[in-house]
Amino acid sequence: MSKSITTFDPAAFLANSGLGRTIIELKPKQTFFCQGDPADSVYYLQKGRAKVTVVSQRGKEATITLLSATDFVGEESLAAIAGLRMATATAVNTCTVLKVSRNEMVRVMHDEPAFADLFLKFLLTRSMRTQADLVDQLFNSCEKRLARILLLMAEFGKPGEPETFIPPITQEALADMIGTTRSRVSFFMNRFRKLGFISYNGRIQVHKSLLNVVLLDQLPDNNAQKPVIASIL
Repeated sequence: MSKSITTFDPAAFLANSGLGRTIIELKPKQTFFCQGDPADSVYYLQKGRAKVTVVSQRGKEATITLLSATDFVGEESLAAIAGLRMATATAVNTCTVLKVSRNEMVRVMHDEPAFADLFLKFLLTRSMRTQADLVDQLFNSCEKRLARILLLMAEFGKPGEPETFIPPITQEALADMIGTTRSRVSFFMNRFRKLGFISYNGRIQVHKSLLNVVLLDQLPDNNAQKPVIASIL
């Protein structure tokens, strides 16, 4: 008599609660975990947007990455010796999150090759993104960094609508992400709007033409500092 074999489904595992897995709902500005907390679980973002920030000993906060649906966060808990969180993960808008205990993550990584393959691909993608972020900070202008952040938030390159809205975000938060002042972000956003790269009426809509700023450096006079444009009322 043959035995039936149940095929493990990573998508079903990440979509449902179960042993060592809990689905939680987070409101905007609520935290997944805070810097200095015990690293005892991994989170999978089912819906919503979030950000990861760090705070220096002097109290200065910096945003190090943005998260969207299907991203994991808190993978440092899988280190051989679990330590403390090195950053804070915070919901940008309403989020649905699967919290997976460290023990359950270790088990499924060992027992289910399909899940281990999915998680490894995510980690490699995250590593490549981190390298790209470092290059962006070292070599690109504030204006180009802002364009890249807006495109990332609009999730260009992923399936979806060609003209995409980003989650509500303040100019102060954008300034924090690219390492500049709110006034410069305001200047660049006005410039992008005048050039047709973005539009907004309550929410920011990013157009594909903004890719030219990042990929081709296509800006008038190739100079982000000189043009003077009218402020948006």
